[in-house]
Amino acid sequence: MPRQNRVTPFGELIATAHRGTLMGNRGCLHDAAQRIQRPFALQRWIICLLQFQDRRRTVMTPGRYTELFFLDEATALAAGHRPCAECQRQRYQLFRAHWAAARTVTGVPSAGEMDDVLHAERLDATQAKRTYVERLSRLPAGVIVADDEARAHLVLADALRAWSPAGYGPRRPRVPSAQMRVLTPPSSVRVLARGYPVGLHASALA
Repeated sequence: MPRQNRVTPFGELIATAHRGTLMGNRGCLHDAAQRIQRPFALQRWIICLLQFQDRRRTVMTPGRYTELFFLDEATALAAGHRPCAECQRQRYQLFRAHWAAARTVTGVPSAGEMDDVLHAERLDATQAKRTYVERLSRLPAGVIVADDEARAHLVLADALRAWSPAGYGPRRPRVPSAQMRVLTPPSSVRVLARGYPVGLHASALA
């Protein structure tokens, strides 16, 4: 039976037989029976590689952090995660350089500074997903939005692709004047708008 450790663009943890292309971490979320007990344990929500320096882990070991999995980087960013400073060092440095370029403050932010901002942007006071409404013409490619039926869609240059745990669906026209609920936190949207090369599942380019 699949474990409940696959992350949707809404930040929710679901069980699915489909594998992800990236791993993530929010701390230890499971109990000794591998049941999810909480949505997060840390403000440090990171995106990790599936393999790094020949390290081996038993998924959902009691008392250790819960291994989470994402379809791709666009999904992970939408859920509120950011690249890991260890296993994704180059991606992390690139992400925070684009973060700094998108803001008026001087210098690049620390991991903790970005985590504080992202935590405030991804969850409201009730711990529900925080979103906002924006016109598609104002959103860069790589952002994930939701329609009125709470279905997630990846924004591309001229199209939308419906998200699923297995990959992205057929292209549909991107109507610039249409307004949709944005799942990707505002700071990550600005990072994408500055040109951060977000990683996409192969199905997004098919």
